Formats: sequence, C-alpha cells, structure tokens
Amino acid sequence: MNSLTRIAALLALTCTVLPAVHAQYTPPPPARPFPGFANERLRADNVYASAWDLGVNVRYRYEAKAGAGFTDAGSNWDFSERPQDDNDNAYHLTRVMPRVGYTAKLWNFLVEGRSSYSLADERYAPAAAGQGLAERDGPIDLHQAFLFLGNHKEFPVSLKLGRQELVYGDQRLLGHLRWNNNARTFDAIKARWQNRFFGVDAFTGGLVYNNHLNFNRSNSKDVFSGLYFNFPTLAKNEIVEAYVFNRTVDRSIARDNWAGISAPFRFPGAQDLSTAGLRIRSKPLAYNAWDYGVELMHQFGDRTTVAPAATVAAALAAPRLDQDAWALVLQGGYTWTEHSWQPRFGLLYSFASGDKNAADGTSQTFQNLFATTHLHYGYMDLNSLQNLHDVRLVLSAKPRSNISLAAEVHFQFLDETTDFWYNVAGVPRNFTGAAVGSGRGYRINPAYDSTLGTEVDLVAAWTFRPYAQIEASVARYFRGDYIKQSLATVGSKDATYFYLQLTLNL
Repeated sequence: MNSLTRIAALLALTCTVLPAVHAQYTPPPPARPFPGFANERLRADNVYASAWDLGVNVRYRYEAKAGAGFTDAGSNWDFSERPQDDNDNAYHLTRVMPRVGYTAKLWNFLVEGRSSYSLADERYAPAAAGQGLAERDGPIDLHQAFLFLGNHKEFPVSLKLGRQELVYGDQRLLGHLRWNNNARTFDAIKARWQNRFFGVDAFTGGLVYNNHLNFNRSNSKDVFSGLYFNFPTLAKNEIVEAYVFNRTVDRSIARDNWAGISAPFRFPGAQDLSTAGLRIRSKPLAYNAWDYGVELMHQFGDRTTVAPAATVAAALAAPRLDQDAWALVLQGGYTWTEHSWQPRFGLLYSFASGDKNAADGTSQTFQNLFATTHLHYGYMDLNSLQNLHDVRLVLSAKPRSNISLAAEVHFQFLDETTDFWYNVAGVPRNFTGAAVGSGRGYRINPAYDSTLGTEVDLVAAWTFRPYAQIEASVARYFRGDYIKQSLATVGSKDATYFYLQLTLNL
C-alpha cells in the first residue's frame, strides 16, 4: 500500500467514527496574570521594557513509589514480591529554569536554561550510563535558544530556528515532556504558513539528548521531521488538524558515545518510521455543555527493536521489521456549566495496536514517538500508547477559580498477548531468565489473560499566590490477571504512588 492509499484509508476510517470525549485534568491558572517579579518591576518603571521577558521557573517535587514505577528493581520487576526486588523508591526532584526573551514587531528570541537534580534516588548506579538517573542533568544546560522571524498579523509566513520545544495536539505523539525533570527539546528549523483557510508547520531537526557529563546536543544520525496542518474554516463547530511525522535513525548511531545518557533515553534503534494522523475536536461551547474528540494514527515504514541496555553488536545486527501499526483515541465529556464548581465528567478510550507474531518479520507495535505520556494513561506512569487498551473515566471540578480537583479511573488491557507489556518509555518488560508461561517474570506469554489492571488517581492543585502553585496526587494500581499470572511463581502485590509538587514562577 503506497503512502497516498494509506492516508486515504486513514481519512475514510476516521469519518466513520462517532463522537466521544475531550476531558482531562488541568491545574488552575493564577488568580491574575503574573509576568514574574523582574518583569513586573521593569514594566512598572518603563513601559518600553514590556518587550523583555526576564524570569525563572522553579519546581520541586517529592515522589514516593511503592511496588512499581521508577525504582532500583526496574520495570521488569514492577509488582514483584521477590525479596531481592527493591521496587520502592522515594526521591526529590528539583528544577530551575531561568530565561531571557525579547519580542519586537517582526521577530523575537528566547534563551532558557535548565538545572535539574534528582536527590536520594535509589536508581543511582555509579557505573551505569548517566549513573542511572534519567531525571538529572547537572548544574546548568541550555533548554531553549531560538530566533523567531515573522508576524502572522502582517505576513502569512514565519520561521523559527534553534533549540525549541515541539508541541502538537494533546501531546500524545509530540510534546515537551515538562512533567519529566529534564523535559524535551529539539534542535530544529520550523517554517509556518497561515491564512484564514489553511495553516501548516513544516519542521526538521533532531532530539536533544540530555547528557549529564557534557553539553546537551542533538545527533545528526537521528532526524525527526514533520508537517502539521490545521484547517480553521473547514468545519463550523470543529477544529480539524492532520499531520505526517517521520523519524529516521541511522544504524551507526549505536557506535556513538552514550556514557552520559541514562536509560531509557539512550540510543534508539535504526528506523525509517512515518506516522500519519487526523485529529478532530469540538470547538469550545460549540455543543453547549458537550464536547468530543477523535484522533486516528497510522504508522508505516521499518524499524528495529533495540532496548536501551542493548550492546552495540546487538543494535548493529538487529533485523529491520516492516511496520504497520494503528492507534485510536475517542474522547468526550459533559460539563455542568451552570454549577459554580463547573463539575465535568469525561470518558476516554485510547487504543494502540500490538504485535501479532514476533517471528514473522513485521511489527504491529505502535510507537508513541515523543509523547508526554504522563498526561494520558495514569499518573503512575506504568504504560505508554503501545499494545494497549485504556478506558479512562474522569470526574473533575473547580471549587474555586484557583483550585482544581480530579478523580480518575483507568481500566487497562493488552491488545495482544503475543506482544510485550511496554513501560512509560516504550521499553518492553522482558525478563529473559524466565521461561514462557513459568510465572517467573514478564515475557511474551500468549496463553495469559490480557487484563493488566485498574489504576485509581486522585489529584488536586491550589494556586495560592499568583506566582505559586502546589499540587498533590495519590494513586493505586490494582493488579489484573496478566500481572498475577506473569509473577505467579515469585508472588505479586498492588502498587501505590504519591507526589507533592511546588511550582514558582518568579
């Protein structure tokens, strides 16, 4: 099937999907717009100083995981009761992001630094790549540094050059990952054309790898490009967007020096992978209290399966697999707009295909690219959009304008038991020391039940000052039969998670 046929099939299938939901917890905004202390002082003294942006974002988060998650045991031993598996971890994350920017009529620039630390983290391993700390990046590094040329009020074309965040849609495929202590940027060039009928972003560049030992850089052997279209007038009540992304990774990237980069962000497998998608969502208040959204994604090309801990020899020898994978998101909700708390109920269904046969030279395992996964499949961060069915119920409310509350439930299943269960970074849980069907660890176990389990999340946020917000969450994951069967011999237990976060915009 050629690319045009694929995209035509994608469009046709999406048009048959019935509306569902667009609901998701969001922290409250400040009580009033707050530019930061330095900006407020400058602008009070000199109106022309409003073109400058001087500030710093500071974030502290405490996380406690019991039974599963980011632990010393690793995701292969999530939920395990083996005495040797330390799958509990409590640690502190700090991040400081100073910035300076300037906006003129036809151009602007931004330079943003980042200091990231992970303290008392049991993942620390002195001899491991990046010392095993995926959320530490040293005293200071460059997060963003870009120049923007253009003004769409004056001219339809703009250009953005340099280190920048790429954020599209709901961040299911491409987002800034700011939940992670290191976040995500690209060294890229992006051009945009926009008029009242049609807009498109065209970009190309490379992922910036966070290297604790050296200055963060992208790698010329890992190229990510895309086209993202929007159609403002195509539908009266809907926002319509379409996209095509491509990631090309040269096999020789495995020979590069990855000593300062921790798993799971180490070298990717060789690939030439394209993803085409269509996203439709209702405009705000277009259907009064109801809203809905649909997103359909198709992935094609070829890739290799290379784990972050793979040897160079294994990465160089990994066979290429023909990719043919799909993902689908249906979402919808209802908001009681006349109630002062604005209570909202949402129902979301997320699906990503899994592989049907590990030995046939093809792959149906969807790859969720550069997603901000934390937003979508449970705050415990145990899953990614790969080989997954996720049914999500959300009830949210705002008792006051500066307080947000939410309760969520996720019912999760594997799409195929002939494929792995993938963690939040897209890495398969795979203990090769366990025989298939032995109950001694996660493998591809076709005879097992597909039910992963149920996650319950409670989250609250309070913006108690225009510049300060505190957020907390508690969650529990109740094991399903797949987990119980995978660990039947060694024993298993449910898992819990708690975090407390303070964010300051100074």
